[in-house]
Amino acid sequence: MPALGGSAGLTQKQVHLFSLMCCLVYGTSYLTRYNFMAAVSAIADSLEVSHQLAGLAVIGSFIAYGIGQPIFGVLGDRFQPRVLIFSGLLLTALCNALISVISDIVALIVIWFINGIFQSMLWPPLVRIMSQHLTREQYRKTSVGVTTASSIGTIAVYLLVPLSIMVSSWRLSFVVPALIGVLVAFIWLFGTREYGDAARIGEQEIGGQQGNSKVTNMPIGDKGLRTLIMASGIGPILLVVVFQGALRDGITTWMPSYIQDVYHIQTSISILTTIILPVFSILSVYIAAHVQRYVANEIKTTVYLWMIVVAATVALEMLFASNAIGSVLLMAILMGCVHGINLMLISHVPTHFANYRKVSTVSGLVNACAYLGSAVSIYGISVLTEWSSWGFTILVLGCMSIIGLAVSMLCVRKWGAFAQSSEAAHTRIQL
Repeated sequence: MPALGGSAGLTQKQVHLFSLMCCLVYGTSYLTRYNFMAAVSAIADSLEVSHQLAGLAVIGSFIAYGIGQPIFGVLGDRFQPRVLIFSGLLLTALCNALISVISDIVALIVIWFINGIFQSMLWPPLVRIMSQHLTREQYRKTSVGVTTASSIGTIAVYLLVPLSIMVSSWRLSFVVPALIGVLVAFIWLFGTREYGDAARIGEQEIGGQQGNSKVTNMPIGDKGLRTLIMASGIGPILLVVVFQGALRDGITTWMPSYIQDVYHIQTSISILTTIILPVFSILSVYIAAHVQRYVANEIKTTVYLWMIVVAATVALEMLFASNAIGSVLLMAILMGCVHGINLMLISHVPTHFANYRKVSTVSGLVNACAYLGSAVSIYGISVLTEWSSWGFTILVLGCMSIIGLAVSMLCVRKWGAFAQSSEAAHTRIQL
């Protein structure tokens, strides 16, 4: 089976090693991105500033990440993705190292904003290089591994930060990721040397065949992004991406506060409950990937997952203040399904644009929408809980889930037709 982007096939050993390096890169990106969020309370207390002021670094990082995604999405389609990924990892490691030695809160906010920009150099080029070298089945398996690596990275962060504070201080939780980031950057650079040449060969092969596009009706590489958005019906899907990003990072950020405020559980235990979320997410991602193999339509798969999310939010609204274990379990189920939706929309949808030379561009656009939702929800949930109550906040999340389900249902048919035409065109390219 040919690779998505048309480059030469890899041996099974090469596929395993390549997939492992992709997982290593993405897991490290979470380790070097979410540590500030996990340590924000300790940082605020240590520097004697308000939690709201320290939290600006987290919000700024999300905004910077969202801004950088479409920029590096376009660049990822024009330059060698492996070099962009190496540069992003090395620079984000540098930001972590600087955070560990600086005590001025304004400087920390600025550096973490810049770190968000460097982090945005990783995902779009990673999707492009994966689509260039892997068959669709290999890509699906690797994308599940990459998403799992992000959950493992999240678990590692929420274990590393308390341990660092216990052993030394919150600064250690930036030193360790900085060292790991540098190590993984060079492992990636030297471990993927052979893939840069293969990518160029693949592009030349498709480029040579595009001269006969009128005969074979193949997709044209320079087709405009606006045209592709209209043809695929991805426009409304971007709204769904915003909602899933809002649910994903909003709940991850504020679940400890919810547990502490509603059930009056001490802070350390409420923070540890956050670890259950990525555990359920790993399970859900594997289930979503399995469903997708049979459904063969990413948006239809998200419809099934949204149904569970809606049911979970309705149950949570009824139970939110009466049963702590039940509430945490429902949030874990909700988050697991949202991560499955994330896998479909962020990892799988962009691959259908590989033959149009827009896989990195679309990946950046989609991920930017996800982090737009993240930034809005991290701030918005804080405002909602102060203005009203957790019951009302959960009601708002439920409404977002219903809208996400409704829009996804409306997009199933058009996206399915585009995905099938893209798959058929890809097959013709290889003949």
